[in-house]
Amino acid sequence: MPRNNRDGSSRKSRDSLRRREPDLGYYLIVTDAEHTEENYVLGLRDSLPEELHGRIVIKTEQSRLDKIVSRAKTLASFNPQYAETWIVFDRDRVVNFDQIISQAEKEEINVGWSNPCLEIWFDAYFETMHHYNDSVSCCRGFARTFERKTMHRYEKNTRDIYSLLTQFGDEENAVRIAENRYQQHLREGKQFPSEMCPCTTVYQLVGEIKSRTSKNQNIFSES
Repeated sequence: MPRNNRDGSSRKSRDSLRRREPDLGYYLIVTDAEHTEENYVLGLRDSLPEELHGRIVIKTEQSRLDKIVSRAKTLASFNPQYAETWIVFDRDRVVNFDQIISQAEKEEINVGWSNPCLEIWFDAYFETMHHYNDSVSCCRGFARTFERKTMHRYEKNTRDIYSLLTQFGDEENAVRIAENRYQQHLREGKQFPSEMCPCTTVYQLVGEIKSRTSKNQNIFSES
């Protein structure tokens, strides 16, 4: 008879669950950016085991950004298996940035937002998040960092951006940096995403997908 642990479960059962890969689920990711966000998410998807590629679908919408929540909701209704619905977008010059995020949360749609732009999340791959206050300075500053770290020129339409970031940067550390910065803003009493700069929640999407597909993840902690 297998020896039980303090919680009454057998070690054999716990070890079996620990070896089991977490279930990724199905993700629908909607963005308004044709190149940067799309290329990054496609790279993220392609980094997973091939049998999981069909679990992540990205849709690029060219309609007005204030319609992205309703559009994501519509797309999700067409594909009910995609239980995890996200929208990914930048603050940039979006006037109703906070309202879009609030609307998405009310509709139970996850939001990977970046302030001032997605490049602030890319910045975290290289050990820091610089204090850029607008998307122009953020893109220019990140381009300099990217070229220095990778010896490649950064372009908004760089197709292999994800593989370059993970090759020359540190994704796990990027998640920690972004989460720490987000929590810092909360501790400072900032209530709205537009007040949190630099900041991003894209790390939540990336961290969730990677943790659910990690072969080495322990489902249960050791007693």
